Amino acid sequence: MTKFNELNLNPKVLKAVEEAGYETPTPIQEGAIPPALEGRDVLGIAQTGTGKTASFTLPMITLLARGRARARMPRSLVLCPTRELAAQVAENFDTYSKHLKLTKALLIGGVSFKEQDALIDRGVDVLIATPGRLLDHFERGKLLLTGVQIMVVDEADRMLDMGFIPDIERIFSLTPFTRQTLFFSATMASEIERITDTFLSAPARVEVARQATASETIEQGVVMFKGGRRDREASAKRKVLRALIDAEGESCTNAIIFCNRKTDVDICAKSLKKHGYNAAAIHGDLDQSQRMKTLDGFRDGSLRLLVASDVAARGLDIPSVSHVFNFDVPSHAEDYVHRIGRTGRAGREGKAVTICSKRDEKALDAIEKLIQKEIPHIDNPVKIEEPKEDTQKTEKKSRASDSKKSDRKRDKEAKPRGRREESGPAVIGMGDHLPSFIALSFDERRAS
Repeated sequence: MTKFNELNLNPKVLKAVEEAGYETPTPIQEGAIPPALEGRDVLGIAQTGTGKTASFTLPMITLLARGRARARMPRSLVLCPTRELAAQVAENFDTYSKHLKLTKALLIGGVSFKEQDALIDRGVDVLIATPGRLLDHFERGKLLLTGVQIMVVDEADRMLDMGFIPDIERIFSLTPFTRQTLFFSATMASEIERITDTFLSAPARVEVARQATASETIEQGVVMFKGGRRDREASAKRKVLRALIDAEGESCTNAIIFCNRKTDVDICAKSLKKHGYNAAAIHGDLDQSQRMKTLDGFRDGSLRLLVASDVAARGLDIPSVSHVFNFDVPSHAEDYVHRIGRTGRAGREGKAVTICSKRDEKALDAIEKLIQKEIPHIDNPVKIEEPKEDTQKTEKKSRASDSKKSDRKRDKEAKPRGRREESGPAVIGMGDHLPSFIALSFDERRAS
C-alpha cells in the first residue's frame, strides 16, 4: 500500500500531513497527486468524502513552495461553487502549508471588498474564490489573472448546475494558456466532458469509483409517505421526520436534514426547535457570519441537527455526521449522491433515510436508476389516518338532507286541500287562499 512519503511531496508538506494524522492516501489522492506533481492536467472523479480536496492542495503547495507572489497577480487559483466550500479549502491550505511561507486570500461574498483588496495588493500564492466575487474584483481592476500557474475547479458538476458555465469560461480566458488545470468532481455529466475537452490538455483521468455511486458504508432507506389532506400534508411530513429521528435514538449523534426549497428549510428548522430539538437552518439567504456560526456549532457538537439546502451543504467536510435525512426527494438524481455523501465519510458507517410522497416516486425511480440499486423501503413510524372529520361532515350533511326531504313530504301530505278542488276549477293565481264565494260559478252565485 502506497504511503504519502512515496508520492514525492515536499518534506515540509509531508510533515504537516503526518501531524494531521494521515499516513496512507485515499485512492483519489494516490491517483491524482503524481500526475499533478508532474505538471499535467488532471480530471479527478470520485464520490464525496474520498479526499478530493487534499488531492489538489498537497501537490499545489509542493509546486508553489518555490517562487514569490506579485501584487494583484495570484500564482494559483481555486474556484469553488459556495462560500462554505471555499472556506473549507482555505482551511486545508492552512493545515498543509503551515511549515511553508505561502500566502493565501479568500474571495467570497459576505466579506468587505476593502479587506480582500488589501490581501490581494500584498500578493498571494493561493487565491480561493467563488466565481461571482472573483469577477467582481477583476471588473474593479483590483486583480490580474495573467500570473496564474495552476487553476483548480472544485466540485465542477455543482459549478455547472448552478449556472456558472459562462463565468468559468470567461475566467479560463483570463488565465494563461500555459496554466496547469485540475478538475475535481463527484459526478461527470456530458456537458462537463465538453468543458474539459475545451480547457484541459491531455488530462490524466483519475476515476476511483463508478460514476454517481454512493459509499457502501452508508445504510440507505426510504419511507413511502401518504399525507392525507393536502392542507395538513406538510405538518404530517414533519411529524414523520421527528419520528424517524426519535427511532434512531442515541445512534443519531448528529444529522443533516435536506429540503429542496429555502422556505421549507426555515419552516422545518423552526418546527424542530418548537418541538424541543436542537436544530438550526442554513441556506443561501443567510448572511455569511450567521452561516459560519451555524456550521461551527455543528462541527463542535453544540448543534445536533442542521437543516440545509443543497447549495449550502455541498462540499461540507464534517467527517462524523451519523445520519442524513432527505425531507424532500431531490429533483436531480445526482443531488441524492451528494446529500447522502455527507455521512459515511472516511470509512465510517452512516445512515441515510428519505421521505418519499406519491408525487416524488418518479424522482425516486431516477435515483435508483442512477445508483443502480434499489433503496430498501422501511415502515412509516407514524400511521397517517384519513381525517375523520371529513366523514363526519359528509354523514351529517346526508342526515340533514334526508331530514329535509322527509319534512317536505310530510308537509305535502298534511296540507289541507282548498274548496276549489271540490266545487270547480281553480282560479289561477289565488292558490289555497281562494275565498269560497269566488270559487262558485256565476249560476251558483245567482242561485244563492
